[in-house]
Amino acid sequence: MSGNTVAPPHALSCTYSRAARELGLKRSQFDLAVHLGRIRTVPDDEGGSRRVARAEIDRLRAAPGFPGALTRSVEAVGTTEAAAVMRVPPSRFTRLARMGLLVPVTFYLNRYRAVVWLYLADELRQFAADENNTTLLTGRAPEGTRDQLAAGLDLRARNWRGRHLGSLLRQAEGPWQRAGALAALLDPAQVADIVRDPCERSHLNRFRPGPPTHSAPGSPAARLAERIMTAADPDEIAWLRSDLTHALELARAHRPAPRPTAKPAPPRPAGERQPASRTERPRTGLLGRLLRGSVRDAGAYSFRNRPSCTTDTSSRP
Repeated sequence: MSGNTVAPPHALSCTYSRAARELGLKRSQFDLAVHLGRIRTVPDDEGGSRRVARAEIDRLRAAPGFPGALTRSVEAVGTTEAAAVMRVPPSRFTRLARMGLLVPVTFYLNRYRAVVWLYLADELRQFAADENNTTLLTGRAPEGTRDQLAAGLDLRARNWRGRHLGSLLRQAEGPWQRAGALAALLDPAQVADIVRDPCERSHLNRFRPGPPTHSAPGSPAARLAERIMTAADPDEIAWLRSDLTHALELARAHRPAPRPTAKPAPPRPAGERQPASRTERPRTGLLGRLLRGSVRDAGAYSFRNRPSCTTDTSSRP
């Protein structure tokens, strides 16, 4: 083989499944690493799913502490394990998470359709090790915060949306993809209010990611995931609308949304005459005379029977 031979594109990258095996990660861990930007991906030159470059795999394998360090960086734990990592009761951990001090990294729905939030163990260790957080881990919550918690304060979904949006924006490859990432967190009615043009809205929806769930579309689990994905607080909706409006301006300037074009009529063969329409084609022969006669008779009948042309008999005995 010649030294100047160029390797085919797929030889320089591999699928997600292959990359996960080579990096010693479970598929869920690998997907989370991609989501967090720990593993960089590239588009498929042949139009398929995204791939991982061989150079990226080599970089990760050469990093200090591989593979343990990479595995620990994507370790996600639920509430019970998270509380154990931070050495606090689960109730206190839940309170801190609802206050927005601990940000979920992902979630899933259990068999009871309850939301199970997961957190990065590394981030929990760092939070617990910070001396500025000692009071939060051992003392009472401020009175105002306690009142908010009693009233139902829960910032877990909102904080997750912010983190998820950051991931979507990192993976966006152009202005329309970035606009689609912002639109993904807004209710469709909000998007329709901002994007009035149907063609433009249809184009934007091509780049609008769905919620990270494998449930069947329209199922209760899928609807719950959509609700978590959708911004709910007025101020959150306001800044998403503002960012989407600005992102759309950049996307339009980059490349306007495509519009359907009318298909031209196929050319007629040379010398072929266009057939006359039925109204243009005169009737001849006996049928034509009968039809013309029937039209005249109908007109005379309708005229004779108009009220102004008949004798008024209402006064006769």
